[in-house]
Amino acid sequence: MQVTIFGAGNMARAVATRALFGRHTVRFIDRDPDRADKLATDLRGSVPHADVQVAGLSGLDTADIVVLAVPFDAAERIAAEHADALAGRAVVDISNPVDFTTFDALVVPPDSSAAEQIAAAAPRAHVVKAFNTTFAGNLTEGHAGGMPLDVFIAGDDPAAKEAVIELAESAGLRAIDAGPLRRARELEGFQFLHMTLQSQLGTNWNSAIKIVG
Repeated sequence: MQVTIFGAGNMARAVATRALFGRHTVRFIDRDPDRADKLATDLRGSVPHADVQVAGLSGLDTADIVVLAVPFDAAERIAAEHADALAGRAVVDISNPVDFTTFDALVVPPDSSAAEQIAAAAPRAHVVKAFNTTFAGNLTEGHAGGMPLDVFIAGDDPAAKEAVIELAESAGLRAIDAGPLRRARELEGFQFLHMTLQSQLGTNWNSAIKIVG
């Protein structure tokens, strides 16, 4: 599959690394093409046979999956600006809508989620929530504590959800179908709690949420 990623930060690197590990192609779109080009160059040097390039908006034309690897406000804006190009595509929201000025609340209403608001901004896209409970360092490696990462996946379109499950599993991760897109509310709250515990746990953003049993 072709995975087109908006963003060129830590999570963009992590998602791209996993996608390339799964032998998918990666195309970057970023407002800073030089930063995206540097990331693509780094990945070609670290992942054997990596097919990764900076494509600009043309990367949407052939995308099987579009990943919004940007903060929530940017993801919502991108979804609205490119709603026509995203129509009919699997669009992955990885964001956690945390109020980073206070680090004490989410910025979406309790009866909604970042993923649902992004879906409203691009109503003909098939939005899937995934990768929001994985920190970038762990996702780059694909594991934590010697165990494959769990990726919780929520969405309303079966085909889009299955494509993201395939992406996760081909990347060496364990995909868990978390149900419809409204389950993103719980996933975002769960990860917010996980984030607030980092100082107390002393895990330095290297912990992971995993279902065992």
